[in-house]
Amino acid sequence: MILRALYTALWYLAIPLAGLRLLWRARRQPEYLQHLGERIGRHTVRFDGPVIWLHAVSVGETRASAPLVHALLEAHPECSLLLTHMTPTGRATAVELFGKLQPRVQSVYLPYDLPSAVDRFLRHFRPRIGILMETEVWPNLIAGCQRKGMPLVMVNARLSERSARGYGRAGALARNAFAGLSAIGAQTEGDGRRLSGLGARYVMVTGNIKFDIAPPPAMQVLGATFRNRFGPRQVVLAASTREGEEELLLKALVNLCPPEVLLVLVPRHPQRFEEVARLVRRAGLSLQRRSGNDPVMADTRVWLGDSMGEMYAYYHAADLALIGGSWKELGGQNPIEASATGCPVIVGPHTFNFKVVCEQAIEAGAALRAEDLTRGLTLAMELLRNPTRRKAIGAAGLDFAQQHRGATERTLALLAPLLQARSGSGRH
Repeated sequence: MILRALYTALWYLAIPLAGLRLLWRARRQPEYLQHLGERIGRHTVRFDGPVIWLHAVSVGETRASAPLVHALLEAHPECSLLLTHMTPTGRATAVELFGKLQPRVQSVYLPYDLPSAVDRFLRHFRPRIGILMETEVWPNLIAGCQRKGMPLVMVNARLSERSARGYGRAGALARNAFAGLSAIGAQTEGDGRRLSGLGARYVMVTGNIKFDIAPPPAMQVLGATFRNRFGPRQVVLAASTREGEEELLLKALVNLCPPEVLLVLVPRHPQRFEEVARLVRRAGLSLQRRSGNDPVMADTRVWLGDSMGEMYAYYHAADLALIGGSWKELGGQNPIEASATGCPVIVGPHTFNFKVVCEQAIEAGAALRAEDLTRGLTLAMELLRNPTRRKAIGAAGLDFAQQHRGATERTLALLAPLLQARSGSGRH
């Protein structure tokens, strides 16, 4: 209790800084200044009937939640579904994925982890159950759910060794928070072991829900449209790149790739699209943008994927993909989407956020690892000259994605007894 009181005091002291942070982020994304009341638990969205609440921080978690969202709605037709996020892009992604399901599915911001804000949020929506996607640990939120007797479950949970050490340094504050969760569905045995070591009481290995996301047919059609625009050129996709990686990649491109190879460059964060465009021009490379919707010229070296929600289409259009976030010490991105489309994958040395799935993909022959971007692009050129090997890696990716499906069903089984216990007691 003393540690949580200190944590809460720090939060109150940090509120002015949180406001300044929103202003700073609004320079690139004005949407950060919208719905400000929700950040302190003042919400206007309302539902009729019981509510299932699912928290998905930003874009990746929101996309990963899609199979679970649809499964919950089908299994519990009497319930509406509240999605909460922390970023405007996460909220926009929810509208993109679930907009047709409104008003049964609606999105708001999760308030800051202040007892008063948490209490307002829970009193307003009175959810039957709370579901946290991946690893979101908010001590006051967890304590607030405990006070109201509302089960709070973490699903699709992953915890790297690095993150586990960080939570371990928080001592009893983190242990009490993990112990306060009603159940946890972990992605792997290792994730489950680390979560249990931090105090989690009921941990079940359910797998990774992202394997259950089927590439939308519309994205395959769009990918074919992109490919037609590219003409006969071979295409290397740099997917979900992060700050510091693009400069290294563009330098390697100049030295290693012939002009007939097109680089499709898709930054992870949309607020960096303009910055990355400037980097391309500074490197002296001809640039076109996805948003231009123009035919791709034969002398264009870089096609900037400045769009949201089209990553499956980019994978469908590419001959192979370099996965961003793995070339600097950023932890990497998930290779599952690429494998599900049959796109061969090359990852860098830094994949600690997705350690197990990357190792599994490499072991299955669905991905290759390179020690740096120069070697990664060299390997890409070798694969472009070897279509037989490239197709074999793509086929292994399809098999890899297929074999690991089923996490959504196991997650529903984890949630079922908690939802059933609450269905008889009404909303609190």
